Amino acid sequence: MVITKLQNKLRKLTAQAITQYAMIEDGDRVMVCLSGGKDSYTMLDNLLYLQQVAPISFEVFAVNLDQKQPGFPAHILPEYLTELGIEHYIVNEDTYSIVKEKTPEGKTTCALCSRLRRAILYKTAKKYNATKIALGHHRDDMLETLFLNMFHGGQLKSMPPKLVSDNGEQIVIRPLAFCAEA
Repeated sequence: MVITKLQNKLRKLTAQAITQYAMIEDGDRVMVCLSGGKDSYTMLDNLLYLQQVAPISFEVFAVNLDQKQPGFPAHILPEYLTELGIEHYIVNEDTYSIVKEKTPEGKTTCALCSRLRRAILYKTAKKYNATKIALGHHRDDMLETLFLNMFHGGQLKSMPPKLVSDNGEQIVIRPLAFCAEA
């Protein structure tokens, strides 16, 4: 397999973020959350590569939350993950109907959808004994969140590269924190 300059750069930036924020430790079991988009596919590829070359040992498994959104091709991710040969789980939760029902017309669904998704991912991590939950947010996502919070919420707050849940039971990591989208 030929490694491109871009892949090499993304892998280095991912390794730097993981190292700088001590995101992954020896013996960790990392739950890689896959949305089906380019960012989460890139994160999975980078983590699988780093798993082979890192001086520590850690497990990687993938989870996709199928939220029953219309038009989402449910077969693609399971086929891809089976082909890769990695442990994976598809979690079926119809959050789409709940969000549509609870969100007033003309209002954004993002806040409720995010809260529901986070709760399901925390529960799934516990079920499969994950020590870390890896999300595919990159540097641009983190900056965008900072600006949205500043302008709409009046807070100087962003997504941290590493976050311990309020109850201390879960650790969320963002290995692409140093990677730009474009």
